[in-house]
Order: sequence, then structure tokens, then C-alpha cells
Amino acid sequence: MNQYDVAVIGSGPGGYVAAIRCAQLGMKTAIIEKYPTLGGTCLNVGCIPSKALLDSSHHYEDAVKHFEEHGIDIPGEVKVNLKQMIARKQDVVDQNTKGIEFLMNKNKIDVYHGLGSFKDATHINIDKDGKTETIEAKHTIIATGSKPSTLPFIALDKERIITSTEALKLKEVPKHMIVIGGGVIGLELGQVYKRLGAEVTVVEFMDRIIPGMDGALSKELMKVLKKQKMKFNLSHKVKSVERKGDEVIVKADDKKGEEVTFTGDYCLVCVGRRPYTDGLNAEAAGVKLDDRGRVEVNDHLQTSVSNIYAIGDVVKGAMLAHKAEEEGTMVAEILAGQKPHINYNLIPGVVYTWPEVAAVGKTEEELKEAGVDYKVGQFSMRALGRARASMDLDGFVKILADKKTDEVLGVHMIGARCADLIAEGVTAMEFRASAEDIARMSHAHPTYTEAVKEAALAATADRAIHA
Repeated sequence: MNQYDVAVIGSGPGGYVAAIRCAQLGMKTAIIEKYPTLGGTCLNVGCIPSKALLDSSHHYEDAVKHFEEHGIDIPGEVKVNLKQMIARKQDVVDQNTKGIEFLMNKNKIDVYHGLGSFKDATHINIDKDGKTETIEAKHTIIATGSKPSTLPFIALDKERIITSTEALKLKEVPKHMIVIGGGVIGLELGQVYKRLGAEVTVVEFMDRIIPGMDGALSKELMKVLKKQKMKFNLSHKVKSVERKGDEVIVKADDKKGEEVTFTGDYCLVCVGRRPYTDGLNAEAAGVKLDDRGRVEVNDHLQTSVSNIYAIGDVVKGAMLAHKAEEEGTMVAEILAGQKPHINYNLIPGVVYTWPEVAAVGKTEEELKEAGVDYKVGQFSMRALGRARASMDLDGFVKILADKKTDEVLGVHMIGARCADLIAEGVTAMEFRASAEDIARMSHAHPTYTEAVKEAALAATADRAIHA
């Protein structure tokens, strides 16, 4: 029987990062993955493939709508080759998963393919093709991630009534895609197919899209997406989804309680994700799950069993790949006797629509609820020379700062390249910067980051230069 200092169950961003950090710190490490490729949801059917399709569809939209204005003439009709688009997406995925294999070899981490399940607190069974192998591990890190959720009355056929996984490999552009859920995944994939020619209707239970983010971002994003001809039905409670041949019929009650019917050829169900512990046999190790199926952990990500830890989507908190990576690193360093720390308030959130949406820290709604005396500085992307040059005029940067101390409490932005710009806000807040600190930093001209400086100036003393 092979023995290890650490065994990691799951090879997504949390799991493979945890394994690498454990190996770096001198621990003999194994990683167990039930699927043939490493990388988990993020690399195989999540973050990476969806961004590949977002980029490809963005290029197509630019060619159709903007190239002529830029002085680029394309003879003939610009057409979508969906088969090639999906193939390129898969090539991107394959390159990334092979990269993880390389990192496992480089760090001398033993990789086991098969379903990992606890035999007891120190032994893990790995089942593959009807055969079982058992390994022994002094410590185990559960990193089994999450799966798309659905509603109890929805029967997913994975052909017309689909999740994000199937939406990444469609063989045709839908005529009318009904998206149930106005969160990150639904909006991103909805925008992909809207650009490619589909009619897209979003049906959302809450009274706004991206409900977990600052209200101003929700309002601005919906305004922009409406300009792009996406349709929104907020405060609608879906009560049935039925397929008839190649047609899908969705029935919902609107905010008045009146029934509304939507008919399309595809229905994309994006109502969140659920922690995935199927087949883990957690009870055999004594590991406790909470009432939502998540693994219970303390502040050190330690489960109810002292030598077993859990990270990422399978524990409480935001289901984000970079949050899982931070937790994987933290557990590895705890096992090595170090004292790492994660500030969960400084884990940024991003929506990869165009314009991109990004945020870190507290929202205005949270500050109001907590009774914090704060001030706001906001600056429009439209006022930037760089934004005019690239024709990316939508959006703004908003900085929330403490009214007395000027410490930055939250940064919220929507616009071009905000997924990258948000790192400036994270860095500033990590070092507890004031709005004035950001305002006094030199920002290159012309760049999108100037909007951050101007928002900080507006928050400092309402003195934005270009507003």
C-alpha cells in the first residue's frame, strides 16, 4: 500500500494548487481525480472554456458591428463557424489540462485516476474500471468542488434543457435561448449565444441580475445588455419547464402572481451550483456535512476529523476558483507548521461579460446595513481617452471609502478589462490604502486604470479632474 503525507481528492484549481504547495513544502503528495483529465470544473467545463467562447464570440461581434468603423473592410458575409469555435475552445482546454499534468510531474506528485472515497480517516479507496486500490494518507484535503444545481421540477435532458456544461458544446446556435437565472454563468453564456445570433431571454427570480454584487453594477450591466438586445424578466418565479419535440416551454409567475409563458428551442438552467460529495463516503471517515451538503470546516479549513481538511466549492463561501486556490495554499502551509491567513473580504468577484464587471470589498448595501459612515467616488469610463479610442464607453469605477479615515472599503467597476483592473483595488485594500493614496499614485495615460485614479479623486474631495 502506497503511503503519503497528504492525499488530495479532486484536481480542480483548489486541489492541484494544494498538491503543488504541499510538494513544494517537502510533503509526499498524491492527487486523486475521478475524470480522465485534471483541472476540475474550472479548466474542463467552467472558467476556461467559457472565456474561450466569450473571446471568440466577441471577435465575431466586432467583425460584424465595428470593423467597418475602424476602417477594416471584409469582402463577403462574415459567418459563424460554430464547429470551429467549439474546437478552438476544446484546444484551449486541452492545453490547460496538459499543463496541469506537467506541473504534477514536475513536482513529483503521484496522480491517481478513479473515484476517491474514504475507507476510514487515514485510508482512501480509489475505484476505477471495477478495480479498487487503497492508499494511506496522514492528511487528506477534500477538494471535490461543485456541480450545477437545478430546480426540483426541471428534468434536464442535456439536449434542449441544459446546464452550462452542455452549453459549451452545442452543435447549433439556438434560435431562442431561455436562460433561467441572471447570475454570472447565465449572463456570460447568454451573451455568447446572443452575439452569435440567438434571441436570449433571461428569467430571474430576484428583482435584479447579479444580485450578490453592488446594486449600481446590476443596474448598469442590465442597461448595457438590454442595449445589446438581451431580454430580462425579473421577479419571475419559474414553475415548470417542459420539452415538446424541439421546443421548450417555460412557465413562470411574474411579480403580480400572473402566469407568463416563454417558448424557445433551448433552455439554459443556471440557478447556482451545489457542493459535490457524491461517492466520497465522508461518513466512513467521520467527516460531517452541513444541511446544505457542504463539508463543515473551522477557520483553519479543518473538518470534524483533525487530519482531514476541505477547500473550495465544497465548503462555505463564494464558489470561485481563486478562492479555492488561496484555501489550497493555506491548508498546505498549515500542515507545514506555518500560520497563513485569508482575508475573505478581499477575494474579488468578476463577471466576464462585455463590459466586464468586477468588485472587491463591501457593497453600498452592506455598508448601509452595517451603519458605516462612508463616501462615494465614481467616474465614468466614457470620459477616458483610452475608452474613446477603443470604443468601449460603457461603465464606471466606484470607490467606497470610510468617511472619517478615508480607508477604501470597496471597489466596484464595470467596463473594458475590469477583470484585470480589479487587482489594483485588491492590492490597495490589502495594504489598507486610503482613497487619497490611490489618487496620488501616477496612472499611465491613456489607460482604463485612470478611471480608478479619478474615482479615488472623486472620493477624496470630489475633485476628479476629467469629470
